[in-house]
Amino acid sequence: MPVFFQISPAQFFLGRRWFPTSSPPQLGILPLLLGSLLVTGGSLLFAVPLGLLSAIFLAEICPSGMREILKPVTEILAGIPSVVYGFFGAIILSPYIRSLFSLPTGLTAFTASVILGIMAVPTIVSIAEDAINSVPREYREASLALGATHWETIQKAVLPASFSGISAAIVLGAGRIIGETMTVLMVAGGAAVIPKSWFQPVRTMTATIAAEMGEAPFGSTHYHALFAIGLVLFLITLGLNLVVDHVIERYRARFQ
Repeated sequence: MPVFFQISPAQFFLGRRWFPTSSPPQLGILPLLLGSLLVTGGSLLFAVPLGLLSAIFLAEICPSGMREILKPVTEILAGIPSVVYGFFGAIILSPYIRSLFSLPTGLTAFTASVILGIMAVPTIVSIAEDAINSVPREYREASLALGATHWETIQKAVLPASFSGISAAIVLGAGRIIGETMTVLMVAGGAAVIPKSWFQPVRTMTATIAAEMGEAPFGSTHYHALFAIGLVLFLITLGLNLVVDHVIERYRARFQ
């Protein structure tokens, strides 16, 4: 029987406790949802500026010889398995963060945000750099001929012309962050509680599915709740894509 026939939607979405083994089970995903949003938002704050600045450097400033080295390295970083990033975060970054901020544990939302941000940067850089390179050379020449500096040309001509591709890069980077499982399972701390600070352990929805699906009895309320969490993740990703598509269409209509 589906989860919504056994617990109300309000209990599922707004419940503050995720205790599937209690009697009766408490299956409120609010801590998981807020943990996912906190980690995703923190990762984007780290990845988007770094990724866009790196893409601008590779496309517009970097010497061709250096670019031939940095571009393949960036693409290789995008292919590193997530478990390697998780191992790096758990063994190296986590103890450093614990010591730096005097925390009880280094497995926190901040640690997960940094690692996921690093994972998303190569994706953003690769796609955004291709979008910037696809801008016709005439745009740059016309801007420079009007007296604009190199940076003004990038800011006023190149970036607006490549907005659609840059938006796609950010969405794909966000999609990797939202859907990442192994890394957050290793470095986020795994505490299904309402996050009150960036420097406390959290649990995301993807980590919950990965950690508990193998132990949930088939057909149980817990089992259906995990599938419902997957549906919520799908709807969040779909909504993100629809919002970005709407923004892109409005931007195109404005500049046509």
